[in-house]
Amino acid sequence: MDEWLSDARDRLAAAAGQDPDGLQLSQDEVDELLELARIAAHESGERINAPLLCYLIGLVHARRGGELADLVDAAVGKPT
Repeated sequence: MDEWLSDARDRLAAAAGQDPDGLQLSQDEVDELLELARIAAHESGERINAPLLCYLIGLVHARRGGELADLVDAAVGKPT
């Protein structure tokens, strides 16, 4: 993660009373989310859909768990 994102993660962790290490993104997660954002922006024709879809993926992941890649595939219509 770059410095800006790490700082934002640390502030978010502090506000939520969590350990920042628990919010560390792996390179695979970064790649999945950036690809999801790219697809959402380009296929929908609306750039604003990218962060909103990433947020929805985050909600489902937090509430139900599962593999991030599987959730991304489901959101973009890839068969699992």
